[in-house]
Amino acid sequence: MSRIVIVEDESFMREELANLLQKAGYETCCLDEFSDTAKQVMEREPDLVLLDINLPGQTGFEICKFIRQKSLVPILVLTSRDAMRDELHALGLGADEYLSKPCHKERLLARIANLLRRSKVQEHFLEVPGIRLDPNTFTLYTEKTSVVLPENQGKIMEQLMAHYGHIVSREELCQAIWGTVEYVDENALQVNMTRLKKNLGRLELNHRIVTVRGEGYYLELRQEE
Repeated sequence: MSRIVIVEDESFMREELANLLQKAGYETCCLDEFSDTAKQVMEREPDLVLLDINLPGQTGFEICKFIRQKSLVPILVLTSRDAMRDELHALGLGADEYLSKPCHKERLLARIANLLRRSKVQEHFLEVPGIRLDPNTFTLYTEKTSVVLPENQGKIMEQLMAHYGHIVSREELCQAIWGTVEYVDENALQVNMTRLKKNLGRLELNHRIVTVRGEGYYLELRQEE
């Protein structure tokens, strides 16, 4: 059963939403205290967050930003604020949907079901801060764009992300790409690595691949200039 955390300070609306979602088969968790709200949301390990914007303490925008820095959990903003600038701001911070109150119940339930369905599809993704990789298609997603990596580069990226912060040896990479460490041209791995580094450079990622001579490679966050 999917757990939906409801972040709504108006008690009547909060209860109405909880009843609607429970009848639709969801587990609900309602916040009724709004101190360090974003942290409270994450502690409840939601499958989806239903988020108002006008809240005491942290605004919905601040909560949305915090959640997105920590997790890919779907965020559906449901608010009385219907200005285009508010919608664009929320979506820019990582919200997945933006609906204005009053909202038809069937529309709300349909959007929630769609977000949860998409989230299930993405469960197999590899993720490090600011980057997601679909290992089935080798599609690399960043905060701004996405790119499909060539198969060999994708396999390298998969290994580096799966062992994030740790050195991956040449042997491990060759095994992942070609299924063997024998009969592999010495330069073949280096050529693929160089091309991957160039692709990452074009995406302006805040990560880089570091070469450790004689040991292998690892992925790390770039240091601030």
